[in-house]
Amino acid sequence: MSNTQDRVHLKARKVSFSWDDTPLHWVPGDPFAAHTINVLHLLLPAGERWFVHVYQQVLPLIRDERLREDVIGFIGQEAMHSQAHDEVLPHLKELGLDPTPYTAQIDWFFEKLLGDRTLPPGRPRRWWLMERVAIIAAIEHYTAFLGNWVLNAEELDRRGADPTMLDLLRWHGAEEVEHRSVAFELFMHLDGGYRRRVRTWALAFATLVFLWQRGARFFMANDPTLVDGRASFKDFYVRGRRGVLPATGDMLRSIPRYLSRAYHPSQEGCTEQAVAYLAQSPAALAAEKGAA
Repeated sequence: MSNTQDRVHLKARKVSFSWDDTPLHWVPGDPFAAHTINVLHLLLPAGERWFVHVYQQVLPLIRDERLREDVIGFIGQEAMHSQAHDEVLPHLKELGLDPTPYTAQIDWFFEKLLGDRTLPPGRPRRWWLMERVAIIAAIEHYTAFLGNWVLNAEELDRRGADPTMLDLLRWHGAEEVEHRSVAFELFMHLDGGYRRRVRTWALAFATLVFLWQRGARFFMANDPTLVDGRASFKDFYVRGRRGVLPATGDMLRSIPRYLSRAYHPSQEGCTEQAVAYLAQSPAALAAEKGAA
């Protein structure tokens, strides 16, 4: 378990964003950086709906009341993230970039490939549930990494990135840092097998890299304003050096941290920074006001 002073009560914030003034290339002069981050709007709605679906099946197995409370808070936050990113897609369509061909593939991946299977009750069914719990813990390692990155990505501000998109990304990133320990602690509580952790990390990492580069290529190829839109690993590496995307070296260094037997997600990011951002985020403040 994470240390108590690091623990915050997890609550879903009912945020909403107006996309009317957000341009397609919301990082000025850098369509590749904007589209690489835009892939989140394609991956996350289906992925986070899947997290919620799996965790609802897991709730009856949790024997620790505090962890159960955290998982319920996590479910609420993830459902809200899914909805907020989903709402960007009609705006992209209005700007001439229809994401439907790609999102259909992502939906298939989470609903069919990683969905429920008709397995006999008992060990086979529990095995498949634990595999998915472990995959979510591995994915959450990267969402916490990305959340921490975007909270500190000052180069995006210097480049004049669209403030609404930055607020969406930082509100989401702050909540990922806020709940970064939940998925791992749930996995350790229910299973915790080291071989399963390594195996599912390899699967999650390879899948994220594959889907992300496909998404970036899809956006660059279908952007109506680009004549010959391409996406390459070199483009990603260069933008990482400039600070408008995560640095490749930082991402690679996060791998041995997760695979260390001593790993705990509290090593990633800073709860105080996340909470401080959520206290000033325009969308989170508006949600707070609306709830009051």
